[in-house]
Amino acid sequence: MSAAEDAVRAANTRNAWALVTPALILLTFAASGPLLIVLVYSFLTPGQYGNVEWIFSLDAWIGILFTKDIFDETYKLADAHLTIFWRSVKLSFLTTVITFAIGFPTAWFIATRPPRSRALWLFLITIPFWTNLLIRTFAINEVIRNEGLLNTFLIWLGVIERPIQIVYTDVAVLIGMAYVYLPLMVLPLFAAIDRFDMRLLEAGYDLYASRWRVLRRVILPIVKPGIVAGSILVFVPSLGAYVTPRVLGGGKNMMIGNFIELQFGQARNWPLGAALSMTLLMIVMVALLFYVRAASKGSNPHG
Repeated sequence: MSAAEDAVRAANTRNAWALVTPALILLTFAASGPLLIVLVYSFLTPGQYGNVEWIFSLDAWIGILFTKDIFDETYKLADAHLTIFWRSVKLSFLTTVITFAIGFPTAWFIATRPPRSRALWLFLITIPFWTNLLIRTFAINEVIRNEGLLNTFLIWLGVIERPIQIVYTDVAVLIGMAYVYLPLMVLPLFAAIDRFDMRLLEAGYDLYASRWRVLRRVILPIVKPGIVAGSILVFVPSLGAYVTPRVLGGGKNMMIGNFIELQFGQARNWPLGAALSMTLLMIVMVALLFYVRAASKGSNPHG
């Protein structure tokens, strides 16, 4: 009997590996393979007209934070690179905060509607996903540009006398990314709030807790998985955003994604672009680990 059970168990194991093998091959060659190529390129020497020369070099990794003086070949901090990194992290963090500040009340409103109207509100939230990202970015550009709807309306009201310069600034990029990624925050928050037991609110009020205390000690700890999921879905793509900073930033207010494209394009420094890509990947991994750790700590509200 034991031998028969072992044979069945071995057969099940072989079948499981047979089912998983195609996915493992796809991940290896379609995901890990290109990343490995980028990693190898980051340790090579840039070619004269793009591409790489197969000569080992650490210049690309050093060039992320330092630049070499063309006269005495001494290294100094690459202020422009650090500015781009800081702008990317700052705008991504602010985008996450703004989308949460707008998305949480929106998700709470939808989750507390009757079931019939709730589907309609969710439908309205998902409509932006039907439109291309570039079109949505140009749409917000039409709103905030000097002759756009916002400035025209403010001038008509007499609030301002001349248009406010919004486009081609960090504020424009922030507005654009918050607009683009807001649905990615609302949907996970709605999923978490929809499972929330509203009787806990009544229990909190019966114990003479204020609304702020109920929000801080009851609601937020319970819906924290939705907050973490929404933050990941917003922070990660906004950190590597390319289209929105390119259109609304005008090429001057670059983020990491634009800087990487510049290295593979006009600068023709593929190793530096590869090193920047791997650095972006590491930043994303650190952010994910931070969020996962925060979620694990918050899994027990009273722990």
